[in-house]
Amino acid sequence: MSSPASGRPRIAIAGLSVESSTFSPARTRIADLRPRRGNDVLDHYAFLQAGAELRSAADWVPVLQGRAIPGGAVPLEDYLQLKQEILAGLQSAQQLDGLVLDIHGAMSVVGMDDAEGDLAATVRQAVGPEVVISTGMDLHGNVSWKLAETVDLLTCYRMAPHEDALETKERAIRNLIDVLQTPGRPRPAKAWVPVPILLPGEKTSTRIEPAKSLYAKVPDIEALPDVLDAGIWIGYAWADEPRNMAVVMVTGSNADTAAREATNLAQEVWRRRAEFNFVAPSASLDECIKTATASKQRPFFISDSGDNPTAGGAGDVSWTLVELLERDELISGDLTAIYASIPASEAVETCVSRGIGVTVELHVGALSDAGPSGPARLTGIVEHIHHGDPVAEIEVVVRVGGLHVILTKSRKPYHLEADFLRNGLKPREADVVIVKIGYLEPELFEMAADWMLALTPGGVDQDLLRLGHSRIDRPMFPFDRHDSDPDLHARLVPTVGQ
Repeated sequence: MSSPASGRPRIAIAGLSVESSTFSPARTRIADLRPRRGNDVLDHYAFLQAGAELRSAADWVPVLQGRAIPGGAVPLEDYLQLKQEILAGLQSAQQLDGLVLDIHGAMSVVGMDDAEGDLAATVRQAVGPEVVISTGMDLHGNVSWKLAETVDLLTCYRMAPHEDALETKERAIRNLIDVLQTPGRPRPAKAWVPVPILLPGEKTSTRIEPAKSLYAKVPDIEALPDVLDAGIWIGYAWADEPRNMAVVMVTGSNADTAAREATNLAQEVWRRRAEFNFVAPSASLDECIKTATASKQRPFFISDSGDNPTAGGAGDVSWTLVELLERDELISGDLTAIYASIPASEAVETCVSRGIGVTVELHVGALSDAGPSGPARLTGIVEHIHHGDPVAEIEVVVRVGGLHVILTKSRKPYHLEADFLRNGLKPREADVVIVKIGYLEPELFEMAADWMLALTPGGVDQDLLRLGHSRIDRPMFPFDRHDSDPDLHARLVPTVGQ
């Protein structure tokens, strides 16, 4: 299949990508998804920028791709508006050979149970059964039967933290082009196995066992002659929907091989379920601070994990900040610490208007998620103001004793040393750095002399049992006891048009 004029396949790109906690009252709106259109879609991917080899491998039809920082669910009206724009763009496109559906796999839409399945069915209806659809997803996404049935080629990240994110997106495109450029090649067989496990990402990091060795099996399976791709979707733990669970999929030219490998891998994941544990020592915030204070390791990092904005937390639960402001060792300056960060647009405006060096009295946090504490009362000195960050917009540092608090106009995760340095902060010289995060991203991990995971409240609470899931399929590990092993034999997914 190819475009008559160029001889290259004609491939569209569209999708919506966000990780959404249904336990967070925050909402992810159209503006948060920052929709890209036209060549802005292509330029977002380094491997598709002008001059890149893959840019000339196909005639590209960029439609719309939206990507948001993880957060709350998408309002139905926002989703429908963007879905309609994608649908219209695909309907107006000339004959297509392929479609790249760029999704995360854990987008929740208010009033829906399977947003990605719905989006996939919509684009399939628009392009017809002959077009081959490929997607590269987050391993914390969910693969419902509907999604597996609608999409021809599925792959996912093999690393958490997701250092292979772009590699996965590129693999999805190369798999698609490979299929399109092989004359007479049938659609790959798809073997799908749901595994009744639902765990937070902080217990499934590929830095440690058992995920480390489980995910190491994936490239070996992919290397088999009859296999095109394999994946373990560990699933998204902070949404209460029937599709939320682990899934193993293998695709390839031989259905028996795909089914055998998917079954074996799923059974291995299940056998090792009790081995999954937190990627770092975990404890209450109080225990974490006491441990950090007593430790000689500097800087000592603490994850404020329950409101992690890169997992779906609102980012403005102020419970941890309230607790920090009551610690004598911090207020006295005996212990120096950085807290990153909390969105507080009005407080930021106040600081900007008052200026550096001025003492301010502020109420911060709890704008979208009040949590158990409501807003924090913060009285301190404005030490730094930075304008122009593309995500935070404006950043302000307010110091209270030995505690430096980063306030932002807009919600922003802090993953890079440069995030601190541009705000006049030297995290390597601090005693303690408290970050709204789960497992530490690579730069923070390298920087930390030691670290702990604080089990704090929020929309992505690590203690899943206290969140109150009521709509997931049961029994589910670790929520329930299994008196017998589940049926983990692969089901072959019908190819489109069968």
